[in-house]
Amino acid sequence: MQIDLLKNAAEIIKESKYCIGFTGAGISVESGIPPFRGENSIWSKYDPINLDLSYFVEHPDKTWPVIKEIFYDFIGNAKPNKGHNALAWLEKEGMLECIITQNIDNLHQEAGSKTVWEFHGNSQRLVCMNCNNHFPSVDADFSKLPPTCDKCNGLIKPDFIFFGERIPQIAYDKSMKAAQNADVCIIVGSTGEVMPAASVPVVAKRNGAVIIEVNPEESLFTRDVTDLHLQGKAGPILDELIEALKK
Repeated sequence: MQIDLLKNAAEIIKESKYCIGFTGAGISVESGIPPFRGENSIWSKYDPINLDLSYFVEHPDKTWPVIKEIFYDFIGNAKPNKGHNALAWLEKEGMLECIITQNIDNLHQEAGSKTVWEFHGNSQRLVCMNCNNHFPSVDADFSKLPPTCDKCNGLIKPDFIFFGERIPQIAYDKSMKAAQNADVCIIVGSTGEVMPAASVPVVAKRNGAVIIEVNPEESLFTRDVTDLHLQGKAGPILDELIEALKK
């Protein structure tokens, strides 16, 4: 049954004129990055208040050691896996227009994907909350926390969305436009729980797109939005899908 679904999905992608990818935490779990929610998640070990914008501004001395431990000591060492590589291959071969991701780990870019709309920002960039100076996290001095801006001595913040912040407008607009134009949307590793990001496949479906879902279990998309559910982990399933596309 799964083989037939893979063949069917491959044919749909081959015939597509505007195929997009939509990814969530599940694709990066195979790179050793835990999801934020659920069993063995980041929020089962750390207090989410550390990523509340107001609390962060008031207590950077308390929040930054936790942020450094999660995003720069641990997650910062993660590498792309077969799932990221497969989506990069699809783009390189002209079969994928863009990736819309909920993830902040930069692994799509590291795998070689060029057009990535980051719904929640990127942990590998930092921004000064005073002068808006942006720079890569590898250039930061984490030996003294909280880190401060070289230009104005302002408080430095990871350039991803904290609780209490708006979705970046450009990323939101580009994502919604891509969803409206899509004739195929490949969901990978998203449970559909986080809004407004989860509206992307719904908008695509509403505009006539075929929805292909790659997830080990059923998600909030599976019954009402998904047309083809390729059940399994992202890396192996997308690997098989690439093989089917090459035939």
